[in-house]
Amino acid sequence: QVQLVESGGDLVTPGGSLRLSCAASRTVFSVYVMGWYRQAPGKQRELVAKITSGGSTYYADSVKGRFTISRDNAKNTVYLQLNSLKPEDTAVYYCNADHPDYPLNPSRYWGQGTQVTVSS
Repeated sequence: QVQLVESGGDLVTPGGSLRLSCAASRTVFSVYVMGWYRQAPGKQRELVAKITSGGSTYYADSVKGRFTISRDNAKNTVYLQLNSLKPEDTAVYYCNADHPDYPLNPSRYWGQGTQVTVSS
């Protein structure tokens, strides 16, 4: 069974930083595209960032220059470094794993989510 286990969510003040972690089973991590999504109350889930097995990255415009996605292949873990946090970054952040051919191959997995709250 594929598992994605997130950690690192917290309450931070505006301008602060956090690092989210997502540990994945090796079968998924070695070939899947790993990503982070977020969902704020009353809003749709949105893609924040993703990284391929080869290390190519993509970021949503709203987080470019502030967030950094990375992966540690030895630990089967993907990270999301969140800097210069704003109140509008408040959301539940979900780790995601998509088959490289998604959606042609519909295989995708989700973590349970971790809460990030940015407030003074």
